[in-house]
Formats: sequence, C-alpha cells, structure tokens
Amino acid sequence: MIEVRNLTFNYAKNKQTLHGIDFSVKDGEIFGFLGPNGSGKSTTQKILTGLLRAYSGEVTLFGQNLQHKLSSSFFQKIGVLFEYPYLYTNLSALDNLNYFASFYPRDQIRNIPELLELLEFKQDYLTKPVSSYSKGMRQRVSMVRALMTSPKLLFLDEPTSGLDPSGAVLFRKIIEEERRKGTTIFLTTHNMIDADLLCDRIAFIVDGTIAAIDTPKNLKERNSERQVVVTYAFNNERKSQTIPIMEVGNGWSFPHDEIIQIHSQEPTLEKIFIQYTGRGLS
Repeated sequence: MIEVRNLTFNYAKNKQTLHGIDFSVKDGEIFGFLGPNGSGKSTTQKILTGLLRAYSGEVTLFGQNLQHKLSSSFFQKIGVLFEYPYLYTNLSALDNLNYFASFYPRDQIRNIPELLELLEFKQDYLTKPVSSYSKGMRQRVSMVRALMTSPKLLFLDEPTSGLDPSGAVLFRKIIEEERRKGTTIFLTTHNMIDADLLCDRIAFIVDGTIAAIDTPKNLKERNSERQVVVTYAFNNERKSQTIPIMEVGNGWSFPHDEIIQIHSQEPTLEKIFIQYTGRGLS
C-alpha cells in the first residue's frame, strides 16, 4: 500500500528534516508513526498525502510514484483526519460535509447523517454553525469527513484529541471497524494507549530518522526486564516482592497466606520510545 525508500526532505538549504528513511505499510494494516514534536512525522505525512512534493527518494501509494502526475481518482481513494479540524466555522456540520462531498463521485459517498449518528454527534447541533461546537464535536465532524468518501487509505493525525474517555473508546471502535473492512490506516499520535491498542506495527521517528519498527508486543517483550511483582498477604500484613520471571517458572515458593496479585513489569511504549531516542513524546 505504502512504500518509502531513502526519503529525504529539506525545508531550507543545509537544513535536512528527513534523513533517508525507509518503511512500508501493508494493505489493511494500522501503522503507527510516532515521534516527538519536530521529529519529522508531520513532514512525512504531508509528503504521503501529496502536500509536499520537493523531496528526494521514492514514495509510492497504491503502486504509483507520488512524483508522477496523479489523477483526481487517485486522491479520491485517500481520507485524511487532520490534527486541527479544517472546517468552515460559519457553516453547519451538514453544510460542511455536503460541500466536501461534492468533490467526489456520488456513489463513493456514505450516508452522512448515519455517520454522524454513529459518531454520537449531538443531533440538535446539525444545523448550527461550527463556531458553536466544542473541540470534541468538531473532531467528530472531521472524522465523518475522512470516512464519508469510503477511503482505501486513511490518514489519522491525533484522532482522539479533544475527546473524553468514552469518545476515545468510540473512535477506537470505529477505527478497528474500518480496518476490518480492509482499509489501510496510517496513524500519527502522541497517545500511547491509542498506539498500543490499535496498531499492528509502529515506527519511532526522531530527528528525521527511524529508530525502530515492530509490533507493540515485540517492542515491549524485547525491552522488558522480565520481572514480576507479586503482592501477597502473610501474618495479616500486605507485602510484595519483585522476582525474575524465570524463578516463577522454576517453581519459586515463599511463605504466604494469600496471593493478592501478580503484575508483570512490562515497559510502556513511551518508556520504550525514551530508551530508543532519549526523548519524550511531547
């Protein structure tokens, strides 16, 4: 679906932003592209969506080279949710969505009211101007804008930003449903919960280079200290011990009255990112 080879980009002379990065995204995969601010992830996404053209290297989507002349039908296969909702604030949700839908073939457009209902958009705001919406409501309209064209490739930039916990869970369910339909999803986010729960594979980018690419599970296992914390009760006291996982497998025993919990010391994705890059995600 996406092939990137030796991609470099300069915003100014002697100021290279991307330093020959390589990665690929498979059909039907949710691929997470994670990095701190200024790492090059937004630049990469702008190249992939055709907004930046003056790059070096090879980038192909759907088997087509992005530096060649591309038809409108090529871009009609792509949906984008931007980090900041790009909506006409003096228009309503319906007016915005009907306007954007007018650029696509009618048979490609999904039922807009049904999508708004699916995303739990407040029905009494359908005809009110976007300027009166909360950030979460604008995010819902922007998500409908990305989904309504039935894209084969979906770019999502901070999709759960501005949402409360129930809204974030709803968005994740919808993203997973799109993947089940066969949609390929390129996800950029600072939200490690989203990345861990949704992504088949993730790439860490820092200072314009790829630090690691793998599944969340493999990255966590590879960087685990392989220890567990056992919390237990003994002689009416609550105690805990940290032990190597191998000792548990070898029949480790200790005096106790009750095992309360066993918790693995698996690192978080953010801790792993810091291990690879020495920097946080914010």
